[in-house]
Amino acid sequence: MTRYRIHPIVMGTKQFDKGMMTYQHDYGTPYTIPIYCWYLEGGDRNIIVDTGEMNPLRSDDREQAIGGRIYTFEEGLARYNLTPERIDTVIHTHLHNDHCENDYKCTNAEIFVHPKELARIHDPHPLDFRYVEDYIEDVEENGQIRLVEADKEIADGIRVMHTPAHTEGGLTVLVETAGGTAAITGFCVINDNFFPPKQIRAMEMEVIPPGTHVNAYDAYDIMIKVKKMADILLPLHEPAFADGKPIP
Repeated sequence: MTRYRIHPIVMGTKQFDKGMMTYQHDYGTPYTIPIYCWYLEGGDRNIIVDTGEMNPLRSDDREQAIGGRIYTFEEGLARYNLTPERIDTVIHTHLHNDHCENDYKCTNAEIFVHPKELARIHDPHPLDFRYVEDYIEDVEENGQIRLVEADKEIADGIRVMHTPAHTEGGLTVLVETAGGTAAITGFCVINDNFFPPKQIRAMEMEVIPPGTHVNAYDAYDIMIKVKKMADILLPLHEPAFADGKPIP
């Protein structure tokens, strides 16, 4: 089986209340999250997970807050001698705008997404303003979308699992590495969600659901499932990976 090295590339940030990540906890705490594109090095295809923001806001204070540099899509890929046109496969955790704004630049890629995400981006619920169909119209018209409804192998050593915790069509990406199975979560969380402080664990909570979710109880159970099956957990917006060091 192919083993991969995972390269987190920061392609944007958000500054908001930490409670947007940690349901029922840490409201009122300012927090900055990185927005990642993950390059999966290995095998015979150039594969990335999510494509980040088109025009990321870059400033010293934001880079200091996350502990890493913020790149444009082109700059980030260039670190690995890649260009958008050389990307063969894009796997989407979900289709909120900050995860798919650069899709249109990947003109030669197959783009894997759950059908519920495609449906929702064209018909978003009023509560979820993060879906913007403009960002995927080009790749749809070009016939690049590949729908993944059930758990599926995308490439040797890479598979996806439907995890509707943060959105209805969230896909967690399971990647085989030299350090075991790594899970790039299909829901927007940080390390604190998987490893809560002791005062939360004292309430007999093993994890904290995402701050925004489809169903809090289901999200909790999905997080437990992912936590148990992964050797390496890569929460989708954890700042600890912003230094860009390869995993493992």
